[in-house]
Amino acid sequence: MKKIGFIGVGVMGRHMVRNLLANGYEVSVYSRSKDKLAAFLAETGAAWCDTAAACARGRDAVITMVGYPQDVEQVYFGDHGILAAANAGTYLIDMTTTDPRLSVRIAQQAAACGLHALDAPVSGGDAGAKNGTLSTMVGGDAADFEVCLPILQAMGNTIILEGPAGSGQHTKMANQIAIAGALSGVCEALRYGELTGLNTQKMLDSISQGAAGSWQMSNQMPKMMAHDNDPGFFLKHFIKDMHIALEQTTVPLPVLRTVCEMCVELEAQGHGDEGTQALIEHYRRG
Repeated sequence: MKKIGFIGVGVMGRHMVRNLLANGYEVSVYSRSKDKLAAFLAETGAAWCDTAAACARGRDAVITMVGYPQDVEQVYFGDHGILAAANAGTYLIDMTTTDPRLSVRIAQQAAACGLHALDAPVSGGDAGAKNGTLSTMVGGDAADFEVCLPILQAMGNTIILEGPAGSGQHTKMANQIAIAGALSGVCEALRYGELTGLNTQKMLDSISQGAAGSWQMSNQMPKMMAHDNDPGFFLKHFIKDMHIALEQTTVPLPVLRTVCEMCVELEAQGHGDEGTQALIEHYRRG
């Protein structure tokens, strides 16, 4: 399990590839635009592949970290996709946050092709990817999980098998639902502090150490205070995740739905390629 294909080398994927290389894995990569990866390839020595199929062929494991469910569908089921190209016995690890139903389809088709599939979405953003501290939520067969665990440990430090195929994605949906509430709470607290004339740094120092403290508060509120909307995790991808979560159940999720609507409005205003902390802009305009 030393030869790995990595498909989708974006904001988080680049750090994940670096960590795999640092742990002794031989990594080949494919992404939509080679031009954007010139400096990365020169720096890391990762091997470039011209297609997803070439990146999957002859590998022990193939990791995908792409943007949307339609991208996952294309790289796995397309004419020159992973399922058609990977050698029998290859382990397929989709770390994209995608539709749980799609993860089940991939697992079923992989099994029919003599392949092993895991859905393994992550949480922790670009900082977690850089530091190798991602939380990884895995769905699939227990034996396959054990084989792939060292690979996942090269990129994260909390790795849990949640259940059968699709369970990793359902757990990630729960994660995103919780983030929606926490993120909007942080925005509302900060805006309240701004409007009442508080020293917001003192406010943050005080409330982040008590019962209100959270990862979102400690990591996102300072960016909001600095008017720094650079992406650690794209707002447009958060919208995608919230839509997937809303499609999975008929149970009312009023906080999630409200936050999703606010984010969709911000995307329409040109904030989609900014980080999720850009949600504060909704409150500052209100």
